[in-house]
Amino acid sequence: VGLTVVAFGTSAPEFAVSMKASLAGQADIALGNAVGSNIFNVLLILGISALIAPLSISRQLVRLDVPVMIVVSMLLWVLSADGNLSRIEGLLFVAGIVFYTALLIFLGRRSADNVEQQTDLPKQSGPERRYNRLTILLLILGGLGALVLGARLLVTGSVSLARLLGVGELVIGLTIIAAGTSLPEVATSVVASVRGQRDIAVGNVVGSNIFNILCVLGAAAAASKTGIAVTTSALKFDIPVMTAAAVVCLPVFFTGSRISRGEGVIFLVYYAAYIIYLIWTAKTPVEMENFRQILWWYVIPLTAIVLIISVILSFRNGRGKTTIT
Repeated sequence: VGLTVVAFGTSAPEFAVSMKASLAGQADIALGNAVGSNIFNVLLILGISALIAPLSISRQLVRLDVPVMIVVSMLLWVLSADGNLSRIEGLLFVAGIVFYTALLIFLGRRSADNVEQQTDLPKQSGPERRYNRLTILLLILGGLGALVLGARLLVTGSVSLARLLGVGELVIGLTIIAAGTSLPEVATSVVASVRGQRDIAVGNVVGSNIFNILCVLGAAAAASKTGIAVTTSALKFDIPVMTAAAVVCLPVFFTGSRISRGEGVIFLVYYAAYIIYLIWTAKTPVEMENFRQILWWYVIPLTAIVLIISVILSFRNGRGKTTIT
């Protein structure tokens, strides 16, 4: 559930905003929205959700979905290396989300068939449908209309804000727009964590990140004749940070099949550092070069060492073999 209906549904604002920005020729907002949302989802949403309660990780997440998230993040990095995500590359991404969705449906049906064969559950009659088809259709159309209008207002307002503050549209896309369009993911994951549905809390984030790259950026690039231009700063810092956030999920998820509160705190600290970097470099990029060096040569390697030690300890304790569900 978390990786299909919930995840893709909560990414609808990102899709609407990036499509509107792409069609309006505002590539920095289209790119910043998707990349910033992915960073926000992993570091902030999972961090907050883990603080509420340690998050459990399903077997499919570790074996399939997180590796897919890592691969598509790296693929975006590679394809953007020439400074542009072309229309052809966008169509490739769209084809990827179609294939991935079909794979999830196939695996879900096979899993459901296995459960039915192993259990003999009585059919539940259930209550009658509350809404008829016309009502559902009107609700969908109304929601889509509000989404399109909201996307237009958000993009227009963000451009004005960027000019007022004297910062680039990419920074606004990576911060304000990304946080705004990720609010459905925040609500879904936090509520799921509070209710004890921790697999949905994590699955929603992973699924949304995959959707943001393959569908949101893919469709935005395909809709533009010239594709989406990728700035040097995004290529050298923001996309690598997004990729690193995706990569770090695999060992964190694998060690004990859960995200502990301590790991949640680490995620939140990293997101705070990232936002501080963006704000400061928006005005004084030269003075913050030392911050960039500290991040790449000290913080990230130290994190990698801690994660490697965690993996080794989990193997010694046998957690990695016994607690993945």
